[in-house]
Amino acid sequence: MVQEIKQNAVYTTLETQELLKISNSTIKRMLKSGLIKANKVGGQYRIMGKEILRLVSPELEKEATKSYLGLKKKVVDKINKW
Repeated sequence: MVQEIKQNAVYTTLETQELLKISNSTIKRMLKSGLIKANKVGGQYRIMGKEILRLVSPELEKEATKSYLGLKKKVVDKINKW
């Protein structure tokens, strides 16, 4: 069942994971890297629907891929220095 993402609704990380069909570790990485913006309320993240919608846009996918490849290169370079 496809659920509509409402721009002004507030979602938990679990709800966001389910909407995006991603794992818990992936949502944590996205939050930590700033790929998805959220507010922390009572020790838990709250994510606006507009942030989720921004994530699924084609333009952001290109930016995310570029960001991922840049991060991957840094990790590989660091490992190779060891």
